[in-house]
Amino acid sequence: MAQRKVGLECTKCGARNYTVTVKPTREQRLELKKFCKHCGEYTVHRETR
Repeated sequence: MAQRKVGLECTKCGARNYTVTVKPTREQRLELKKFCKHCGEYTVHRETR
């Protein structure tokens, strides 16, 4: 099964800090709590399309 890369964007400042590989069969966008180097704290990062 093929995987695809998606970008993760900080919900606080809008910076795109991370890329991750995910399975394309998901229906909801991925949300992870990651460290944002621009904000200097851990914030929720959402998948961008």
